[in-house]
Parts: sequence; structure tokens; C-alpha cells
Amino acid sequence: MGVLSILETLFETILPERERTRRTRRRTLDDIPLAPESHDLLGTHITTLMNYRSSAVQDLVRALKYDGSTHAARLAAALLADYLSEELASNATFSTRKTLIVPVPLHRARARERGWNQIALVLKELPEEFQGGARATLAPEVLVRERATKPQTRLPRSERLSNVAGAFACADLPRVRNTHIVLIDDVTTTGATLASSATPLRRAGATVTLLALARA
Repeated sequence: MGVLSILETLFETILPERERTRRTRRRTLDDIPLAPESHDLLGTHITTLMNYRSSAVQDLVRALKYDGSTHAARLAAALLADYLSEELASNATFSTRKTLIVPVPLHRARARERGWNQIALVLKELPEEFQGGARATLAPEVLVRERATKPQTRLPRSERLSNVAGAFACADLPRVRNTHIVLIDDVTTTGATLASSATPLRRAGATVTLLALARA
């Protein structure tokens, strides 16, 4: 047994995996049902790749969000890469703008509490062509969440937009100006978080495509 295997075994003994993560670890891409859809939410166009009502999708998202599962991140990244290949090819046909891939950020306090940004984990597993500039550049640093907000899942739909309004800011105006940004979140319900986080990027001069792994 190698050193890495020994460390993984020790870690799992100290902090046993949740059952959702065990189920996800046994799954392959063929076990995750894709259901790409486009939605107009809050006057904003959002594309989602999966339906959260699927038990396999729920396991995947929860294993990623709450357990930081590397396997879940790799599965989600593979699904996302397939979509991005078509999306970016289509965009390149009509525009010469540089493409940036940006995760919806957590507030620094939430990031410290959880230990990771779940969608950032996914984007780090994307093929190099979507990170290093060949087809797109991964740019998590250009968008920040300046204000801590209440978890959206605990709020009624009527309060979700006001909860995140003004919470985000563009951190690098020159880099963002005249780019095409693919802004990505894990789950969307009302579209409030994606719509609010896209606003400062659009004001900085970017065109923004909104994408979520799943719709709840």
C-alpha cells in the first residue's frame, strides 16, 4: 500500500465518509443523468445541466458542497467540460473576446468555515484547455463577495434577491473589460445569486453567460 493510500485510509478512519459520498464514489459519468435546460429567471437567462430532483444529482451536489468530495468534483468537471466545449466553440464563431471562467465566490468567512468553495473545486478539475488560456482562462480572483449573506436555501423566494443584492464586486476591471465570462454556480433555484453576481461583471464591460450544475 502506497503512502497516499495509507493517508486516505487513515483520514477515512478519523472522519468516515457520509453515505452520499460513498454512493457518489461508486458512480461513473453514465450514472449521472444530464438534463440541460435553459431558464429565464428574474429576467436573466440561465442554463442548468442537471435536475436536482434526481437522487444521483443530489448525492453529487451534496458530496461536493458539504464533504468536499474529489470524486464528485471530477464527475462534475467532466460533465461541465462537455458543455463548455460546445458553448465556447459556438461563442468563438461570433466573437473574438477572450473567455474567462469564473466561479460564484463565497464570502471569506463562509470559505473559512467550510474550507472550500464547492464550484471552485469543480473548476480546478477541468481540463487544462479550460484553465490555461487555450480555450478559456480560469479566473476566480476577478469576482469577490464583499458582504456576507444568509444561506439562500433558508429564505423564501421573495427575499432571495434582496439578500444577495449588492453582495458582489468586480476585483479586476481591466482584466474583465471586453471579455466573455462564463459564470458558474452549483445549484440555482430562483436565479438570484447568479443574477446578482453577474451584475458587476457586466458593468465592467464583460458579456456574461450564466451556468449552474443543477436546478432545484
